[in-house]
Amino acid sequence: MTNQSAYLVAVVGAGPAGLFGARELANQGARVVLFNRDIKPGGLAEYGIYPSKHTMKEGLRRQFRQVLDNPNINYYGNVMIGTEGDFSLDDLRAMGFQAILVTAGAQGTKWLGLPGEDLTGVYQAKDVVYFYNKLPPFSQKPFRFGKRCAIVGAGNVMVDIAHYLIRDEQVDEVVAVVRRGPAEVKFDKKEMEYVIANLDMDALDAEIARVSPIMKQVGQDPEAAKAEILVALPKGLPKVSETRFRFEFLTSPIRMLGDDQGLLTQLEVEDNLLVLKDNGETKPKGTGNKRMLDVETVVFAIGDKVDDTFGLPIEWNEFVKNPAPRFPIEGVSFEAYDPETKQPIEDIFVAGWSRQASHGLVGYARKDGTNGSKALWEYLQTLQTKDADTTAIDGRVKSLPKPVVTKEDIKHLEAVELEEARKRNVDEFKFSSNDEMLKAMGLTITA
Repeated sequence: MTNQSAYLVAVVGAGPAGLFGARELANQGARVVLFNRDIKPGGLAEYGIYPSKHTMKEGLRRQFRQVLDNPNINYYGNVMIGTEGDFSLDDLRAMGFQAILVTAGAQGTKWLGLPGEDLTGVYQAKDVVYFYNKLPPFSQKPFRFGKRCAIVGAGNVMVDIAHYLIRDEQVDEVVAVVRRGPAEVKFDKKEMEYVIANLDMDALDAEIARVSPIMKQVGQDPEAAKAEILVALPKGLPKVSETRFRFEFLTSPIRMLGDDQGLLTQLEVEDNLLVLKDNGETKPKGTGNKRMLDVETVVFAIGDKVDDTFGLPIEWNEFVKNPAPRFPIEGVSFEAYDPETKQPIEDIFVAGWSRQASHGLVGYARKDGTNGSKALWEYLQTLQTKDADTTAIDGRVKSLPKPVVTKEDIKHLEAVELEEARKRNVDEFKFSSNDEMLKAMGLTITA
């Protein structure tokens, strides 16, 4: 670009929060440089939405292409930001960026710290989702999906994993292990349409009967909860497997057990009661009654946490936000904060899952990224504009000892994958490794 005075901003992460946040800033007149860990833009909109939802994914991709077409936005894929990445936050400051919007998602892995989490067959849901959505390097990792699988959780991610195990892997049994009762499941009924044909109705009836006395003690209606779960029945997809799908409600995982080869064989669980809190909500409480489930796979769909190595203070699995924001948007703080100095980190803002891990879907991320950019823009108004020639930044990034992906490279990759899909007569084709994508773009692969 030609030399001109503007604000210079780095956006870290190119999922919906980062892309729409970058668009907001670019439309205001800022010069934006978008750094992405992955080669492709899109984040969880590209690698988190179920693969068969082609229409939804292509609609989002069209919007993302429009964002990247903005001349005020530069894109660098295959570049990691963080203390153990290609550039640290201080490196970005040294490049001349006046502010940094962090929308890198929740890249850390959240575990419960239970015995046996290191056994083969025990996984975090995000890794499984990335695997079947062909995000490198997860797409190359071996996963052990046995005949009997347990998924810990009660949200949409649990249902997505069940969808994959039931309709793609076609395992013998999938059991959802849910800490609370059937009145407190979090999944959308629409998502249940993909798996409800495999739901074991007799097992559901028995489970409702088992937990009914506990539910009634806290004022919950077991039959109403059951009816809500079955709302998806009329529009349920026909079976493609004989997988048995069932729930274990009011049940918490305690530990995983394996054989002498380190392979998972059993999940130990504890039965729970429901305790009514002062605010009217309930919380599960262990009864001490423990039992074993024979499974070869356990997937924890319990949410995620931010990256410990990114370089920002963390509390409760999230980056710390300024409790008294200088630039709140709709009453929300987007400002990074150092709890030790009790001061905001002057030039860094967080949005999307970087602000609130595992919260909301694409629409939420879009709004949060846009609002985070509005907060950052208000901060920029306290500064002077500067020479926004990004030539030196481009040189610094492209001096990395590995291929760096630009907007033009992404267009070329999309064209190659589209042509490959046509040749194969499939709705979508994705290269499943970074090396294959880089080769398709004609980029040199270096160590």
